[in-house]
Amino acid sequence: MSLQTTIDGTVPDRLQSVWRLLTCPVWNYDSHRIRAPLRAVLPLVITFLAFGLIVTVVRPRFQHPVRELLELSLMGIVLGAAILGGGRVLDRRPVAGYGFALEREWIYSFVVGGAVATLANAGTMLVALAAGWATVSGFTQGAQSLPFLPGMLLVLVYIGVLASWEEFIFRGAMLKNLAEGADGYVPQWAAAGLAIVVSTVIFALLHGGKISDPLAYGYYIVAGLVFGVVYVLSGDLALPIGFHVFYNFTMSAVFGLGVSQQTPELIALDVVGPAFWIGEEGVARVVFAVVGGVLLVAYIRWRDGPLGVKDSVTAWTRLGGRNGSETE
Repeated sequence: MSLQTTIDGTVPDRLQSVWRLLTCPVWNYDSHRIRAPLRAVLPLVITFLAFGLIVTVVRPRFQHPVRELLELSLMGIVLGAAILGGGRVLDRRPVAGYGFALEREWIYSFVVGGAVATLANAGTMLVALAAGWATVSGFTQGAQSLPFLPGMLLVLVYIGVLASWEEFIFRGAMLKNLAEGADGYVPQWAAAGLAIVVSTVIFALLHGGKISDPLAYGYYIVAGLVFGVVYVLSGDLALPIGFHVFYNFTMSAVFGLGVSQQTPELIALDVVGPAFWIGEEGVARVVFAVVGGVLLVAYIRWRDGPLGVKDSVTAWTRLGGRNGSETE
């Protein structure tokens, strides 16, 4: 006998009505899960606090590279628990409902996203070199106490975990739940558009600690819009994760364009150009991020046909595989 059945059989109807009235702002009695706004933000809050605790405990007590290995392992566990636990407890949806899949097409799209990101950063580097904003100062530098290749692998995996966390949190959990909640009140395209805007603003604000000029928020807004649009049009996380992971990785570890990240560099650059144009949130980065987004949208058009909001973004796939909808 379920708890709800027990309550229905023992609690007077009037008290049940009062209880439902008090709890309906946070609990959806039709889908038997918390409301969409809470489902959208709780994964971010819980995992952000967990990551903060990991960094606070590990960094003062361990040195490189043990420090990074411990952080990476613990953050990976938190991410895995958030995906599995969030799906079962908060969203009541299978992991595939977020846009994950161990399928050939998903992996191929992930690779495409990574390739496009690499091309975007290569373009930024070539522009910087041609304009005299940067010069090549060396190769395979900055691995510190590790050999170069293990150092690069550590950076790739570390960036991979953090970028995958951001895509799961801001696209898979936040954008999707906001779109699900708004769908039914507004047209599907408007629900998806609203979800893209809200998740992008929060994504940009979360990166506020890295910037000193308010105009630099524009870079993160553009990045959030690119990731959000690609997710909505593709219906899965393969392209956003692939693009995000390899954009961050190749920017710093391959093409030497990183500023806030201290990593090994395959091509070491001495960047002397104005930050407005070639800084980490500069115009060149914004332009090539947009170019990357256009290429990803073109790939989706080639792969799937006419562009449009994927139903999987606004529809709730319940545990057990049934599709459903709800009014939030």
